[in-house]
Amino acid sequence: MLDASNANADAVEAARQSFGRVLSCRGAEVRIGLPAAVSLSAQRATVGKFVSIRSGASVVIGMIAEITASEPSRPGLHGHGAVARVELMGEIVRKLGGGSRFQRGVRDYPAIGDEVDIIGRDDLRVVYSSVATRSVSIGHLHQDHTIPAYVDADSLLSKHFAVLGSTGVGKSSGLAVILGELVKARPDARILLLDVHNEYTKCFGDEASIVGADNLKLPFWVFNFDEMTDVIYNGKQAVPEEVEILAELIPVAKANYHNYKSGGDRPALSKKGPRNQGFTADTPSPYLIQDLLTLIDERMGKLENRSSRIIHHRLMMRIEAIKSDPRYSFMFENANVGGDTLAAVLNQLFRLESESRGITILKLASLPGEAVDAVVCVAARLAFEFGLWSDGVIPLLLVCEEAHRYASADHTQGFAPVRRALSRIAKEGRKYGVHLGLVTQRPAELDPTIISQCSTLFVMRMANDEDQSLLRSAVADAAAHLLSFVPSLGTGEVVGIGEGMPLPARLGFRRLPQELLPCSETGSAPAENSSDLGRAELVRRSIERWRRATTNQTHWGEPAARPEQEAPAPGTPDATQSALARGLQAIAAEGRAPTQPAPRRLDPERYTILKR
Repeated sequence: MLDASNANADAVEAARQSFGRVLSCRGAEVRIGLPAAVSLSAQRATVGKFVSIRSGASVVIGMIAEITASEPSRPGLHGHGAVARVELMGEIVRKLGGGSRFQRGVRDYPAIGDEVDIIGRDDLRVVYSSVATRSVSIGHLHQDHTIPAYVDADSLLSKHFAVLGSTGVGKSSGLAVILGELVKARPDARILLLDVHNEYTKCFGDEASIVGADNLKLPFWVFNFDEMTDVIYNGKQAVPEEVEILAELIPVAKANYHNYKSGGDRPALSKKGPRNQGFTADTPSPYLIQDLLTLIDERMGKLENRSSRIIHHRLMMRIEAIKSDPRYSFMFENANVGGDTLAAVLNQLFRLESESRGITILKLASLPGEAVDAVVCVAARLAFEFGLWSDGVIPLLLVCEEAHRYASADHTQGFAPVRRALSRIAKEGRKYGVHLGLVTQRPAELDPTIISQCSTLFVMRMANDEDQSLLRSAVADAAAHLLSFVPSLGTGEVVGIGEGMPLPARLGFRRLPQELLPCSETGSAPAENSSDLGRAELVRRSIERWRRATTNQTHWGEPAARPEQEAPAPGTPDATQSALARGLQAIAAEGRAPTQPAPRRLDPERYTILKR
């Protein structure tokens, strides 16, 4: 038995010594000759494997990029069955006091005839060891699953990063792993995750603060002029005449509120021009929406031209429609009360006053779709402005899911201010402690100025040629061949490239427990007891929820039927009678509804001038 073991060890050593030799070297590319047959599977030379080349006192590390069968007739290839092209990545240097360290770049290039081996586990561990002060493990290497894949948390945070991949390849799970480790490594940082599909609610447990339409407080006066007009016009083209009215009167409304809070007499209308008030339409100062409507109304009353009065009337109708829409309650819930709550807004979004580790999940799917662009723009702008005026004392990370929706490469698409806000963070945010994380399935549709600022890329499976071409042009030549693996990567597999990685590598994200996996709240889990409902009742409840989302009434018709109650079959007398009864009950309920103190309203005769 001992003799057999010794023979096997001798065979391993012989195979290792005869694995291959350097045939040529040109810059960062080396061609090596491989033996005609390698008996041990562990010594198989395949594309993507790391190799080590003993070159003097150091060991040069490279990756096999291409393998071709050799022609026996060619000189210098006698005894070699294949030729491999290797891209050089760096070298392992032995320290004088013992031990080793890996450094990028090559100082001592290989010579003809130098021996080549598949890199051993010890050398591979040195290459991907945790050399940075705050390194975090996000998974394992593809070449050896026993070696963890580390990324530098400081480089990942301060130099921006992006997670790229098609739908269904595990981007959300990978992002949850990255953010979970970042929160542990950088407890001083504050992370705001823009959750487009409401799928990260359960990923971080008690460490996350969940903010949605039910508890978001983002008053309308926090929106700058472009953002406010985008909300008023539902993301459509604004009317220039109406925009001019808003630009003139919003500063006046802010001045009126400021004078009132300062203790002076509050004028019914400020007769000073906006330039004399010291406010602009973009000043983050509170004002009352009722004051703005009053200013428009009184200005309309002084006009003699009927067409001009109609313009003012339409603008007032737009503002009142948005103000009374329950979907926009996060903006207008206390619109007639006022109050400077900017500090509370910043604290809710970024947990600035919390001593614990902070990550906030903003559920964008719970907000009206027409206002999502403006809300994202506000969040990005507030993050940058706070970093600018606080000198970056608190690091902020803004993670933007489906980033191509907000920063399209086609400047004729999307909301231009949100693209400018994200671009500003990408280009200047590092100076003020504001950082960016992007997640997208179409990097070719993302603004190249923004994605070019991301120093670390996690590339998952993508099949689109345009996306792959963009990535090949964005990475260094030494790592470009790794992108050839992208179309064939498995779910959860990723190619990591950039400053945050010790070396470009193919790796697998760590698997999350089932209860922490990202899962959409609306699309993945069936409604409670929905299996016990008939299709007709399921449709009725869906329509009821749909209508309640866009109505001021507390209930639409009858409240949702309890599981123990059975709805009458449609078309029967009982069904007709119950529908009539529900309508009468709803009317009676409206009459019995408790009245609330009515806010100061406009003159009900203010539109009679339009009839002249």
